[in-house]
Amino acid sequence: MTTPPETPAAAAKARPTPDNATALVRAYLVDLQHQIVTALEGVDGKPFGTDPWERPDAAGGITGGGTSRIIEEGNLFERGGVGFSHVTGNDLPPSAAANRPEIAGRAWEAMGVSLVMHPRNPYVPTVHFNVRFFNATAPGEEPVWWFGGGMDLTPYYGFDEDARHFHATCASALAPFGADLHPRFKRWCDDYFYLKHRQEARGVGGIFYDDFHALGFADSFAMMQSVGAGFLDAYLPIVLRRKDMAFGELQRDFQAYRRGRYVEFNLVYDRGTLFGLQSGGRTESILMSMPPVVKWRYDWHPAPGSAESKLTSDFLVARDWLA
Repeated sequence: MTTPPETPAAAAKARPTPDNATALVRAYLVDLQHQIVTALEGVDGKPFGTDPWERPDAAGGITGGGTSRIIEEGNLFERGGVGFSHVTGNDLPPSAAANRPEIAGRAWEAMGVSLVMHPRNPYVPTVHFNVRFFNATAPGEEPVWWFGGGMDLTPYYGFDEDARHFHATCASALAPFGADLHPRFKRWCDDYFYLKHRQEARGVGGIFYDDFHALGFADSFAMMQSVGAGFLDAYLPIVLRRKDMAFGELQRDFQAYRRGRYVEFNLVYDRGTLFGLQSGGRTESILMSMPPVVKWRYDWHPAPGSAESKLTSDFLVARDWLA
């Protein structure tokens, strides 16, 4: 995926940052992780484990650390993780510098909060969310920085009202920052979370953006905070609506089959996963997004007209859910 070239005026507006930019963003992200975990613990009833980690100096001078908050075998969430990380380095891995040749060889830092939740009940969708900040510096040069993030929903059994609610909340989070942002980030999400080798979407989408700095630091940061605040509003009402629906082995079996698509996307296409692995990141934290139970079958298709077949025909297609 390519990033449209920016105008000189936009570049001039976007680059200046306050001296304490890193500290501001880090403080926000640490607090966001705490808020999200507290809310999810309230729904599940089981506490998340806490796994702080540090990365010693390694090849490329990469150092840093973070905290992984993990739940496994919860009352509602079969597995999930909400991670904060902040790492710095002297050389960028190939996945980060491919579209920005001017940052090759610069010192860099990346920080963010990323989560994936895998509920046990097949009627409750899997969800992914992250927000992140990247900054590359060189002596005598203006810093090159950007924000990224988004959220997307992966149901196993689709419900129109759930998809509409999720997309409407995403649109509301972006609305104060420009009418064009939600349609653009929605299309970006549809394009990004697409399994080309399967020719199908991973889920019903949401929003996705990267390399974003067009509003200047203050407003770009404010937009990221609005997206962060919107996550729980987007997801928890769906969880509460579906968590007590009865299900059986057929639904669990289909859930495990569809989770295989999630694994395929994360290992083949996901930029965050590739960045982490290529930079020698902490494997446990990078792969905490993986579902706990997965099945693959050779050339299997659900019965025509079944609830399982409707996922593909009615939900795993690009749609304007706000129409």
